[in-house]
Amino acid sequence: MAFRNLKPMLRTWDLEETVAFYTNLLGFACDALDLEWGWAQLSRDGIAVMLSGPNSHEGDQSPSWTGSLYFTLDDVESLWQSLQGQVRVCYPPADFPYGLREFAIYDNNGYLLQFGQPLPLQNESGG
Repeated sequence: MAFRNLKPMLRTWDLEETVAFYTNLLGFACDALDLEWGWAQLSRDGIAVMLSGPNSHEGDQSPSWTGSLYFTLDDVESLWQSLQGQVRVCYPPADFPYGLREFAIYDNNGYLLQFGQPLPLQNESGG
């Protein structure tokens, strides 16, 4: 047995607004959208995210996830520049001792989205 993929499904109370956030601000494509079912699938660069309206059998009243989605990028600064002034920021770009430059924002539902890029390796002499 092998796990093949992880595709998070985020609950949203405004499906169309959430599709717009991910497509317009983050550059995802909307691969499928069914307003009657309250479901969408988005993708970009080989990753996918599903969106779902609230389900009566689960009883959700609002997003209640305490984790985050962490995206590894090859150019954190470009994305940061394109998002400035358009999103609610958790923390701006910073270099962390664990070898990543990253920043975090909240999507329109309040989900925490983190974006990181590996820092260039440096030898012990600092170069």
